[in-house]
Amino acid sequence: MNSNEIIIEPVLTEKTNLLRDGDAKTYVFKVAKGANKIMVMRAVSDLFKVRPVSCRIMNIRGKVRNNRAISRESFRRGQGRTAAWKKAMVTLEKGQSIDAFEGA
Repeated sequence: MNSNEIIIEPVLTEKTNLLRDGDAKTYVFKVAKGANKIMVMRAVSDLFKVRPVSCRIMNIRGKVRNNRAISRESFRRGQGRTAAWKKAMVTLEKGQSIDAFEGA
C-alpha cells in the first residue's frame, strides 16, 4: 500500500478542530482498514513532510439507521447500516503543523 491508499481523507469536525488548535497538534484521518500505526505515521510523514510523534488508531463501527418513508403512497420502512471505518489520530512534534489544514 502506498501513502495515498493508506490515508483516505481528513476528518473535519468541531472536535478535531479543537485538537488541532491545542498545544499538541493532533490531526485526525480516515485510513484504510488494513493500515497499522507504523504505516499511518510513514504515510503522514511522506505526504505532508512533517514528523509524527505518536498515532492512535480506532475502529468505528457502522450504525443502524432507520429509513424513512419513500413517498406519500409508499410507507415502506426499513433499516440500513452506515459503513464501518478506521480512524487515526496523529500527533506531531511541537512547532510543526500541516499547511493543508491551516489554510496557508
